[in-house]
Amino acid sequence: MQEYADFLKKKAVTDCATGIKSPTVNRGKLFDFQLDIVTWALKRGRAAIFADCGMGKTAMQLEWARQVNDYTGGNVLILAPLAVSSQTVREGQKFGIEVNYCRDQANVKDGITITNYEMLSHFDPSTFSGVVLDESSILKSYTGKVRNEIIESFRDTPFRLACTATPAPNDHMELGNHSEFLGAMSRTEMLSMFFVHDGGETQKWRLKGHAESDFWRWVSSWAVMIRKPSDMGYDDSGFILPEMEIIHHVVKKDEAPDGFLFHVEALTLQERQQERKSTVNLRAELAAEIANNTDGPCLVWCNLNDESGAATKMIDGAVEVKGSDKPEHKEKAMLGFPDGQFRVMVTKPSIAGFGMNWQHCNTMVFLGLSDSYEQFYQAVRRCWRFGQKNKVKVHVVTAETEGAVVKNIERKEADSEKMAQEMVRHMADLNADEIHGTVRNKVDYARNVAESENWKVYLGDCVEVAREIQENTIDFSIFSPPFSSLYTYSASDRDMGNCKNDQEFADHFWFLVPELLRITKPGRLCAFHCMNLPTSKVRDGVIGIKDFRGQVVIWKDPVIAMQRTKALGLLHKQLKKDSCMSRQGIPDYLVVMRKPGDNPKPVTGELEYFAGDQETFTQTKNLSIDVWQRYASPVWMDINPSNTLQRTSAREDKDERHICPLQLDVIERAMQLWTNKGDLVFSPFTGIGSEGYQALKMGRLFVGAELKESYWKQAVKNMKEADANTSEQLSLLSA
Repeated sequence: MQEYADFLKKKAVTDCATGIKSPTVNRGKLFDFQLDIVTWALKRGRAAIFADCGMGKTAMQLEWARQVNDYTGGNVLILAPLAVSSQTVREGQKFGIEVNYCRDQANVKDGITITNYEMLSHFDPSTFSGVVLDESSILKSYTGKVRNEIIESFRDTPFRLACTATPAPNDHMELGNHSEFLGAMSRTEMLSMFFVHDGGETQKWRLKGHAESDFWRWVSSWAVMIRKPSDMGYDDSGFILPEMEIIHHVVKKDEAPDGFLFHVEALTLQERQQERKSTVNLRAELAAEIANNTDGPCLVWCNLNDESGAATKMIDGAVEVKGSDKPEHKEKAMLGFPDGQFRVMVTKPSIAGFGMNWQHCNTMVFLGLSDSYEQFYQAVRRCWRFGQKNKVKVHVVTAETEGAVVKNIERKEADSEKMAQEMVRHMADLNADEIHGTVRNKVDYARNVAESENWKVYLGDCVEVAREIQENTIDFSIFSPPFSSLYTYSASDRDMGNCKNDQEFADHFWFLVPELLRITKPGRLCAFHCMNLPTSKVRDGVIGIKDFRGQVVIWKDPVIAMQRTKALGLLHKQLKKDSCMSRQGIPDYLVVMRKPGDNPKPVTGELEYFAGDQETFTQTKNLSIDVWQRYASPVWMDINPSNTLQRTSAREDKDERHICPLQLDVIERAMQLWTNKGDLVFSPFTGIGSEGYQALKMGRLFVGAELKESYWKQAVKNMKEADANTSEQLSLLSA
């Protein structure tokens, strides 16, 4: 049993610490929560700090880098967006930490080096003992090639830290990027384990209900998330933001387009782009009026080069930063803005929306909006952040035809705020426990048993239950094992469905196999239901089928399968688009195995009735021969798919699939073929009790095991119902 217990421990989803066991962090100017987070991150070795804007990420990452440098004696590289690098050098001076800014390996100095993400190819990652990704959420902004280059370059770096504001709550891919960079789990593994996509939209992933708690527990093992100090039990003093006001300005076009009495709201992306271009000057004039009437610094955000150019010409003392500008100009302008060299900055969120600290400014103007809420949020937080002393005014200038864009941003803002609160709520206690060293116990396993003269159903792990059954006592085993689909029915590590991959499932199932062989009588059979499984590009790298077929093919209606699963290969629209990606429906199979040895009690006699869809069967002369000819077919097309036990009451809210019990026709036919009355039938995966229910109806005895309590309770109800309807009373004790 210890071997099995050790295996279950290894299955637990977590990420182990690989860092400094007992770091001594210099308090310096760090707040208490910052000090504790840095200490935790150093112990982790590979960690992520998701701290909202103004929470001191720069101070924390600099102290972490200094500690890693002191501990390893090796150099540490910080990757940051353009201009943030020079800003970080300045911040380091405030904290007494020397940071060297350079653009290639030849100019690296001992200690801490910082450079821009774009310069990574000019460095040798193997020469660094630690790496920090500043504003690491921009990983998703890069192409897959660049993102993978960053991840691969530091795969062997012992100390890794990723720092960003709270990642986009509705973009779990971003968490996958961070997990993969830190080596906790690849993005593909994360999606396969914790997420499911609904319907035909394979790019949209949703967190599985049963995976929710374990997912956040796993994330909190390598990341800390904090929007304000009180999220983790600290005092919020000094971190309460001033008021922010969003002021909408709508410019009106003079003439309606030909054929219209008034302007129509732009709905499609193409229509919105056309409207932005046609109203550039109107919006720029209003933005310039606001900026010119502002006494202090003003920040103007644009999305188009034409907007940026027009606004710069109309605004007194404005400096423009474009994507095509040389890095030297960008740095000079973005650092000169807070220094007072320029009163008005005109640029794009995609250029300066990440990492810059511009609390000196409390007025900004959006010269139109894109559909990216994250860019809007990040741009606002350049000024509205901890350290801002004044009320922040955010002016949003749009054309009257751009109402759809404004509504879209407002909707995304509401969704983002809700989901961000959920993320913090899920992780607050977990993070506090991790930071403060509290030990958490996960209790999710219980044992129980219900029984009568004819049946016994255990609540528990089937491996442990099978080990308690005497040798050579089972006449027939029949079951449907859990398919490889994590967190579909439970969050337990004992659930064989909760395996990271096929190999782990095989390793887990192998603990049951020798027990099934041991408890089965010589010469008797074990039958289990299985099917080929569709593969996905994200989880398996290719769209196709995993081959696992049995002796008996059970036909399934592809139309019903298409309606239930929305499988791409079954959709008619895919046939029209590219039939090379279409496929046939996937049938069920029945695999039958026989234990070596002589059967002490042969199953004899003729077949007295037909078990299956009665509308498909017609008797000719000899009933037993007619029935056998149908049963002997390698393809059973006469199984009624709807003949299953009632299942609604056992399904829980977080179950990802409706319970799909094995059809009673299949169970009945198998027991009719391969058991005698009074035989003892076993199912290690009882579910809601289909095998036991049918066994009792047919005058057999039953013993089963079920891990999930709600299923077990429903199975007990079904056993009692079958008991009451069974006239023949046998004794399980005499079996």
